[in-house]
Amino acid sequence: MLTVDFSRFPLAPGDRVLDLGCGAGRHAFECYRRGAQVVALDQNGEEIREVAKWFAAMKEAGEAPAGATATAMEGDALALPFPDESFDVVIISEVMEHIPDDKGVLAEMVRVLRPGGRIAITVPRYGPEKVCWSLSDAYHEVEGGHIRIYKADELLGKIREAGLRPYGSHHAHALHSPYWWLKCAFGVDNDKALPVRAYHKLLVWDIMKKPLATRVVEQALNPLIGKSFVAYATKPHLPELAAATDSATRDSAKTASAKTASAKTASAKTTSATAAPEADAT
Repeated sequence: MLTVDFSRFPLAPGDRVLDLGCGAGRHAFECYRRGAQVVALDQNGEEIREVAKWFAAMKEAGEAPAGATATAMEGDALALPFPDESFDVVIISEVMEHIPDDKGVLAEMVRVLRPGGRIAITVPRYGPEKVCWSLSDAYHEVEGGHIRIYKADELLGKIREAGLRPYGSHHAHALHSPYWWLKCAFGVDNDKALPVRAYHKLLVWDIMKKPLATRVVEQALNPLIGKSFVAYATKPHLPELAAATDSATRDSAKTASAKTASAKTASAKTTSATAAPEADAT
């Protein structure tokens, strides 16, 4: 089940992709299938080991095209172990609502993303998430749970403040909102409640079969009760003003260098002219 829509977020074979907070690896696997050079990073070592096993299985099964690579590794989203401008694409899905320093995470993603690169960010949508919080404290008051609910404008504002340029957004997974409302109503750890079990079977069937009827229903409901908000942005190239300043600095340096060279030449000629009579006298 993908939250990022790759028709709005194009991926080319050979793109260097970071799936940050990859979890079980769903987006990393899709990028690998599309021929990318993928790094799946998460702080959960157990999940990373499972993702690594799936990468190996995909390679053995021939699911990834030639040239595609995949690496699973543990890491800290606030201190990414990569040089600046290491990636063409960064994906962070359903992660930022867990992290107190979300601005720090954005700054790290911008650092490792090359100019002109693309980023996809998904978070729980405000309305459906607010219902979950109202129905159950246990839904979010757990270790590693959700610590904030984003409004779309708030998230887009933080994306802009980080130096990124948003270019599109949408909502996803409307059929999943009622499931989580039921979970919160009957108890987030209570998987035996009949309504919860019945709806879970419906979701599994929908994910596996992808029938047209539920696809149409979900598309119609996404703007109303979509569980996730998805934003896409790019990292701008060097701004024109900065580029002009940089160019002027280079030109100034060249002029200064030329003047220095000219002065050295003039000095050399003067020294030569002064020394010449001494040579004749000898």
